Amino acid sequence: MTTGGAHCATARPAAPAPAPADPVRWPDVAAPPAASRPRTAIAAAVVRHALRRLPLRVRFADKAVLGQGGPALDIHRPTAFHGRIGRHGLIGFGESYMAGEWDAPDLVAALTVLAAHAPELVPAPLQRLRGLWALRQPSARRNTPVGSRANISHHYDLSNDLFALFLDETLSYSSAVFRILPAQWGLLADAQRRKIDRLLDLAGVGEGSRVLEIGTGWGELALRAAARGAQVTSLTLSREQRDLARERIAAAGLSGRVEVELCDYREARGTYDAVVSVEMIEAVGAEFWPVYFRTLDERLAPGGRAVLQAITMPHDRMLASRSTYTWIQKYIFPGGLLPSVDAVAETVRDHTRLTVARRDGYGAHYAETLRLWRERFTERADEVGVLGFDETFRRMWTFYLAYSEAGFRSGYLDVQQYLLTKEDTVR
Repeated sequence: MTTGGAHCATARPAAPAPAPADPVRWPDVAAPPAASRPRTAIAAAVVRHALRRLPLRVRFADKAVLGQGGPALDIHRPTAFHGRIGRHGLIGFGESYMAGEWDAPDLVAALTVLAAHAPELVPAPLQRLRGLWALRQPSARRNTPVGSRANISHHYDLSNDLFALFLDETLSYSSAVFRILPAQWGLLADAQRRKIDRLLDLAGVGEGSRVLEIGTGWGELALRAAARGAQVTSLTLSREQRDLARERIAAAGLSGRVEVELCDYREARGTYDAVVSVEMIEAVGAEFWPVYFRTLDERLAPGGRAVLQAITMPHDRMLASRSTYTWIQKYIFPGGLLPSVDAVAETVRDHTRLTVARRDGYGAHYAETLRLWRERFTERADEVGVLGFDETFRRMWTFYLAYSEAGFRSGYLDVQQYLLTKEDTVR
């Protein structure tokens, strides 16, 4: 264990450098934005000050080591690493990983330490000046009806074949609910079905139920609801997901019970006994949370039930970062924002006639779900390449899956299942 200063490290083999990023596909990774020397120097001082106090072992190319001991993090090109962070903060941190300027033998372990200490990484004076140094979300990424289609397409229309490489047979892209932790790959499909059945049970879905699903995915929930005898209308903005979901529904002989529409939730019509939405609120954006929850209210018949599965983050961090442009938003989920439990409760209370009747957290289950996806993605990296996704993309997705897993392992993130009820009376 070190005492937090700079020390000499034993020699270690250099990790093979990734292939250079394609400057057309990855302009900000291939050619990092120039940061002034003062800004780079300030970033280096802030980063090194934070690293000295963390339970990490941060090893620099010149053999200097910082940290209090723990998971290793190797900085191969310190000047570029600090320059990116000085220019673009945490976006630069992620881009630096994509460029191969730093790595970690156990990426999840290192990122879990950083996630657990997220509020402390930036000194309080700089936190108060966040508006001056943090990038703001681009207006083009707002989740307007037009913007939402582009944002959803960016991620979910990448390739159905890509998602099939690392998801289980249900093609469920949300947290499973396991019987036993830690989880095993062979039990993931059953755990996904358990999650879906629990949501349908909460919503009271059965024979003759009229169900609205906001966010189709690849159709597993709609299939299981229809198999119970429900009539399902499912909405998505992803053409790739819609097409495959329709194929799966037809193959199951349930086309007469399920309609999958390319439709924004704001365009939904009719009333339903149950409304179900699984990890879709993350794509709505704070600006439109009231509209989203009012839609649930308006589409739900009196006496009906709405059920959500939602990833949440701490309320104070949500308030501090809600306008900040992040690496996840730039590269993975444009326009995305995680709500807090408080934000959900306040929006439901202030903008709907609904009541939060139940909330259950499953953060540890999401960490295990993500681990299984990440391991599967890594095992099948060559097949990802055959689909046309280059090494920079593969590093990006490895970072995304590890970064997300670390959020849940640290407790910084959680996932909730909500039951919202609507009285069988008119106020």
